[in-house]
Amino acid sequence: MAERLYFDWNATTPLRPEARDAMAAALGLVGNPSSVHAEGRRARHLVEEARAAVAGAVGASARNAVFTSGGTEANALALTPGLRTPAGAPVERLVLSAIEHPSVLSGGRFAREAIMAIGVTPSGHLDLDRLRAALSAGPPALVSVMAANNETGALQPISEVADIAHEAGSLLHVDAIQALGKIPFNINEIWADIVTLSAHKIGGPKGVGAAIFREGLAGLEPLLRGGGQEFGRRAGTENVAGIAGFAAAMKAAMAALPAEERRLEALRNRLEAGLRETKGLIIFSADGPRLPNTTLFAAPGLKAETAVIGFDLEGIAVSSGSACSSGKVQPSHVLKAMGVGSALAQGAVRLSLGWSTQEADVDLCVQAWRKLANTLLRGEDETLLERF
Repeated sequence: MAERLYFDWNATTPLRPEARDAMAAALGLVGNPSSVHAEGRRARHLVEEARAAVAGAVGASARNAVFTSGGTEANALALTPGLRTPAGAPVERLVLSAIEHPSVLSGGRFAREAIMAIGVTPSGHLDLDRLRAALSAGPPALVSVMAANNETGALQPISEVADIAHEAGSLLHVDAIQALGKIPFNINEIWADIVTLSAHKIGGPKGVGAAIFREGLAGLEPLLRGGGQEFGRRAGTENVAGIAGFAAAMKAAMAALPAEERRLEALRNRLEAGLRETKGLIIFSADGPRLPNTTLFAAPGLKAETAVIGFDLEGIAVSSGSACSSGKVQPSHVLKAMGVGSALAQGAVRLSLGWSTQEADVDLCVQAWRKLANTLLRGEDETLLERF
């Protein structure tokens, strides 16, 4: 069987060797990190070393990092109306962009009537004028904006968002899960109050994430109660092996920047040059700043579900830009917010690259697309599906 190609790095990444080794070593530890005996202290030391590495990589202090079971829990922890502004006022509402990840769109612990979604431009970037107007017309808010969109790769103007939020006496949460390891950023430089991260997007294990808070942030209410772990901010025995893997992956990913950022951008440009040979093909958010590894494209008449199957039959793993947890293709809320028509949006396919992607892989992907386009864009989907 021919070796398969992986072009779905925004969904999850292979486990880095460094993370695998760190996890294997941690699995040999016996102690609970909350125990005071020698075994417990060894486990605690490993967790605290990892905390310092993860927090330090984004410019934060270790004491302001809380480990969670993943990015979704980290976002849920961040989205709490108990937070207080530097002036001591409680945040009473949640203002978010219309293209956030579902774990943010759910609103965390905010009441539905206290949530406001802000639209985006056709390029997929937050409408700053709408944000400014929304914040000027009510009490302090928690503003939640992702650093990079998981579908289009569009980079949001986080520094400008921070200025607008803080000038209005509000707080800023940045979901940096897709940006981590792909572009450099610092919690202090982007002036964020909370940043959320996930290990499996950078070569760490699944099921581990972190919420990073700015110094002095007050009012956080734990999502999980029942123990004093994680400085009282998150009950439950820490996932020691997963945390060790997270830290090892973080170190490896950060050491590779910015050279890897430049390499991936060159590969993405090579990929898109090949895709654009198809008449009528559209690459979303290509007219603005994007992640260096992400391409979301569609063409009139293309159906995402059959395109994903077609790539899979060619030995290439890609994803629909609008897949839900059931694996079924649903209209993309991101493309809808960008004003993309339903028919075109339902044909969106995402290709995302990573550290093992090579030029030869990109060329093979382009060749596969040329072959598939001849079938898919002629409406001969049934012929392809017969092979599945």
